[in-house]
Amino acid sequence: MSAKSTVPSPEAIARSQRQRLAAEEGARAIADVARQAVEVRKNMARLRELREAKEAADAVVAEALPASPLKRRARKSQQ
Repeated sequence: MSAKSTVPSPEAIARSQRQRLAAEEGARAIADVARQAVEVRKNMARLRELREAKEAADAVVAEALPASPLKRRARKSQQ
């Protein structure tokens, strides 16, 4: 019977190297996506605060203005 060699072949070394690199790149990509998600959530919170502040200011201005009188439509004259 032939015994298997414990020395890895060049193809096996190359394959394991590619797998290691792919795993490292995958981990970096996942970390990058998580970082971008945090940045997006921070920006959304900032924009929400700005919108709510603007809406509150608009509500104060709307309360301060007098109510506009209702305008009546004029009838068309029949000729």
